[in-house]
Amino acid sequence: MIKPSDFYELLKENGFDFFAGVPDSLLKNFNAYVSDHTPAEKNIITANEGNAIALAAGYYLAQNNAGIVYMQNSGLGNCINPLTSLTDPLAYSVPMLLIIGWRGEPGKKDEPQHLKQGAITIDQLKILDIEHAILPESIDEAKILLNKAKEHMEIKKKPFAIIVKKDTFESYTQKSDTKEEFELTREEAMKIVSAELSEKDIIVSTTGKLSRELFEFREEKGQGHEKDFLTIGCMGHASSIALGIALEKSKDLVYCFDGDGALIMHMGALATVGKLEPKNFKHIVFNNLAHDTVVGQETAADFIDIPKIALANGYKQASTVKTKEDIKTKMQEFANIDGPTLIEIKVSKGARKDLGRPTIAPIENKNNFMKYLSEK
Repeated sequence: MIKPSDFYELLKENGFDFFAGVPDSLLKNFNAYVSDHTPAEKNIITANEGNAIALAAGYYLAQNNAGIVYMQNSGLGNCINPLTSLTDPLAYSVPMLLIIGWRGEPGKKDEPQHLKQGAITIDQLKILDIEHAILPESIDEAKILLNKAKEHMEIKKKPFAIIVKKDTFESYTQKSDTKEEFELTREEAMKIVSAELSEKDIIVSTTGKLSRELFEFREEKGQGHEKDFLTIGCMGHASSIALGIALEKSKDLVYCFDGDGALIMHMGALATVGKLEPKNFKHIVFNNLAHDTVVGQETAADFIDIPKIALANGYKQASTVKTKEDIKTKMQEFANIDGPTLIEIKVSKGARKDLGRPTIAPIENKNNFMKYLSEK
């Protein structure tokens, strides 16, 4: 295993001092060390991975120096356009070092949403004509690899990707972690919201711990899962899935349970919701100001006004709440107001350590959900 500090110093020795990207669970120890030892303006957590590619390109244009973009391999989907039409030698020829966490590595146990991406990660990089290598587990071998990557970028003027397997980095606890405390945790707030829904209301929940908490809430209450679509992948797209359902099931209330990081990742979806004006669309954003499911590093949600953004995109009503009583009041109020409506709930970061995962497969969740909708 490699100490995050050793790898960070190795990067600095090779002239790398600019970082951008979306935090990843396999890179969490490295991401944490970077956050503790890099000025904020040199380590930028972007809305999505494509933004990070463009940001690193801007850095290169200004400094004539390659930057670093970190991501989970699922983020490659957000990067394909800028990697092919911006950084590629057939376009502008922009070098940068990609550090990619390899979720779903073939032969390794992982969650269903990572299996396909894990299987095609190497092939994607080959198709994109991006030179790549797996990060070794010793710092001496990593030094050799980094020299190769740097030489490649200097000569070819194109990206180089370093793929990081699970447990490559030693543990590191972030010291600069900020945690704002609110009255409720996300799970507590989700339970209050869910208790206010009618038996026929439909839920589409975003990827990560929120969907896991919703699943366990149903188990705890002895309820079925057929009314919930648990979006375990495709971060940032839960609201569009919910919109598609709301437009076709206009007589039913459709709730999107969203997170701040997911909302920000594809915020343009708000404009589509607002333009189409589905009266039955209810958007609940659980905002803990962090990428809680992955690493817990901050999002930009502390610096923007989510309700005002929703209103500017055509939502009919939008509000922020923080307490149990305010959630109940606003849920009851908004249930009787034509949508689209949005409630932002400020919650504390973190989840209980014994939080499990859904015991039903994604395909089973989909089939049960579709059967429920077909019978309405």
